[in-house]
Amino acid sequence: MTADLISRARAGDADAFRALTEPHRRELLVHCYRMLGSLQDAEDALQDTLLNAWQGLAGFEERASMRTWLYRIATNRCLNALRSASRRPAIEWNVPGVEPPEPTQLGEVAWLEPYPDAMLDAAIAVPVGPEARYEQAQSISLAFVAALQVLPPRQLAVLILRDVLGFHANEVASMLESTVESANSALKRARASLQRRWAPGAGRAGPVGEVSRAEAAIVAKFADAYGAGDLDALVALLTDDVFMSMPPMPLEYRGREIVARFFLLVFRANRRFALMSTRANGQPAFGAYLRTPDGPFPGVGLVVLTLDGERISAMSRFDGSLLPWFGLPASLPGPQAITPCAALPA
Repeated sequence: MTADLISRARAGDADAFRALTEPHRRELLVHCYRMLGSLQDAEDALQDTLLNAWQGLAGFEERASMRTWLYRIATNRCLNALRSASRRPAIEWNVPGVEPPEPTQLGEVAWLEPYPDAMLDAAIAVPVGPEARYEQAQSISLAFVAALQVLPPRQLAVLILRDVLGFHANEVASMLESTVESANSALKRARASLQRRWAPGAGRAGPVGEVSRAEAAIVAKFADAYGAGDLDALVALLTDDVFMSMPPMPLEYRGREIVARFFLLVFRANRRFALMSTRANGQPAFGAYLRTPDGPFPGVGLVVLTLDGERISAMSRFDGSLLPWFGLPASLPGPQAITPCAALPA
């Protein structure tokens, strides 16, 4: 059947081409996301991949599977994007009425976006090779994806193809038009770099689609404290070394004391929020809507939480323009419509 579809697609049958590529679309999008750290950029890379595959189908020699061939194209599209000087830069602090404290550090990753859980389930339920080192859910966590973005492009590609997807060394060398020795050398360097920046279990995401009662309880407490501007209740939920980031703003804060100071300044500016729950990267998340005296509440951010036992070990705040990706409205109609924890499991 595959051979028949290939023949028809080569003859210009678009439906046959879609039948060949559609089973791999979602996992390819996740692959591009891991490489680029941005869903927007990943979608662009996927479209380029499919266009390139359509135009280059005559050159598909069928020595590898269609899936492997598509991964080869997608990886190289992403490498081209990573090497491009046109990738979006970091932006400056833009919250009116709030002067943030001096950051602990400036982030190395200029652009990072969350990935909706609703798009993940089928995408990561794919077979991987026996050499893969990471569970698929683990390798989609925000902490892991952020750590990947610091790697040089070639090392990044090799590590994902080998350790996340489990392709063999000779397959990866072929994809990158390299030698096995060169690919193995890049993998060794990538592993060492990743080990310095990310530890297994740190920021570990749970199974996509599963929410434990313990997690639901922590998230509900966070929603109540954050929504009410209750600083003491919020700080009590944080680990001592809690980490907060706000991509694409480069400000990063590490430690309960400095994070508490940050939220003190936010709450002192009389900024109060209504929250709607969602999930991103296998982690609990909220759309944050700024309460106003009258009129609609505008969506101003998406907050993703990383849990460590019964505490929050990391918070990542993203721009409110991402809310529609998560099925959340761009704004809420006003005070009468607010039920902050309505979407949380019992």
